[in-house]
Amino acid sequence: MNSQQPASPAEASVLTDMFARTISYLRLSLTDRCNLKCMYCVTEDEKDGHLVKLGQDEMLTYEELLRVVRVAVEMGISKLRLTGGEPLVRHDIMDFINSLAAIDGLDDIRITTNGVLLEKYAQGLIDAGVAKVNISLDTLRPKRFAEITGVDCFDQVWRGIEKALAVGFSPVKLNMVVMRDINDDELVDFARMSQQMPLQVRFIEFMPIGTSTRWNTDTYMTSDEIMERFTNLGELIHLERRQADGPARVFKLGSEARGTLGFISPISHHFCDRCNRLRLTSEGRLRSCLLHDEETDLKGVLRAGCSDADIRATLLTAIQNKPKGHQMAQRLKEQGADCHGRMSRIGG
Repeated sequence: MNSQQPASPAEASVLTDMFARTISYLRLSLTDRCNLKCMYCVTEDEKDGHLVKLGQDEMLTYEELLRVVRVAVEMGISKLRLTGGEPLVRHDIMDFINSLAAIDGLDDIRITTNGVLLEKYAQGLIDAGVAKVNISLDTLRPKRFAEITGVDCFDQVWRGIEKALAVGFSPVKLNMVVMRDINDDELVDFARMSQQMPLQVRFIEFMPIGTSTRWNTDTYMTSDEIMERFTNLGELIHLERRQADGPARVFKLGSEARGTLGFISPISHHFCDRCNRLRLTSEGRLRSCLLHDEETDLKGVLRAGCSDADIRATLLTAIQNKPKGHQMAQRLKEQGADCHGRMSRIGG
């Protein structure tokens, strides 16, 4: 393989797309496998066990992923998030994360998990230098948890949350996908939890992703409607965004709250104008917008004996193809469109 010498820090370039947005954030979907079958991720045609998983050789190896990350960091990527599927189910995950943490210039590694294995891995993750952990949690009711996820393991996930707090992750972020008539009757319970615990509870609009998605206009709730549920709980105090913050609008529910509330509104209040992210799917394809299906094949480049310059060129191609915005709200209004990529492979 014709590998080139790594670029020096002086040669590292800031990645800018066609709309003057700086791309500094890479999300890696490590696997399409998961130990849950959440109703908004596993679609109607997959729920009966017919979901075809990627073969081991169809996913990028850890060596390939490390090479891509090294090149991306040299180019200006400074923040990395590990997603899936469920990233913690991939074999030898901690060895990989420790290797990531050793990459010069990569100072911000984060992970999104469903929490099932977090009790086991939380200490190792923070020891390896993982900066932040996001945990998907759509209900506080064990029976409903089993209905939404297909697995009866709420207590195991809650122990993982407690372990993350105990080892020192701060803040621990809980991601709730809000679905009308499914879990919206728990919005107040989640909000009150942010007053009592040092958590950032994040309410995420349900997105129309995947063929045969369960998304529909009756189930979808806007962030504005969600916020209205909290008017009697106390003052929502808006907090200023910091440079490394993600897309959430963040509030405290009263000045004495120990935690915060976040509202992520990809459809009703999209944040396309400040989107700084690029995704690498578990199939090895670069995706510059979650809600657009256009992808750039990086796995094919890697397995064709490429140089580091070829990797850089492929990353730049994906970034230059990044759309100005997804316009999903208008597309849904006009034609009921959704994006057809599979969430378990794209990485949420």
